[in-house]
Amino acid sequence: MARRCPILGKGVQTGNNVSHAHNKTRRRFLPNLQVSSVFSDALGTKVRLRLSVHALRTIEYKGGLDAFLVGARDTDLSPEVRRIKKRIKKALASKAA
Repeated sequence: MARRCPILGKGVQTGNNVSHAHNKTRRRFLPNLQVSSVFSDALGTKVRLRLSVHALRTIEYKGGLDAFLVGARDTDLSPEVRRIKKRIKKALASKAA
């Protein structure tokens, strides 16, 4: 399982552990990924995703999963989330018609 958020693309960063003697050893900074169920109003179901906490806050700020994905560019999203976005757009189009 990749350590990358499928919505925002946050991933692993690298840096140094610096001791008191100023010895430097490489380390990894892992993103805060959580498995969470996000409700989609258009689909009427919960979607389980492994998201960063920053992505969860962003989704809430934008007004929910549907509003966030409709406004997001496809190039910024993972293939899994692009499929969800396509399903949401199809559901919204059928409700509008």
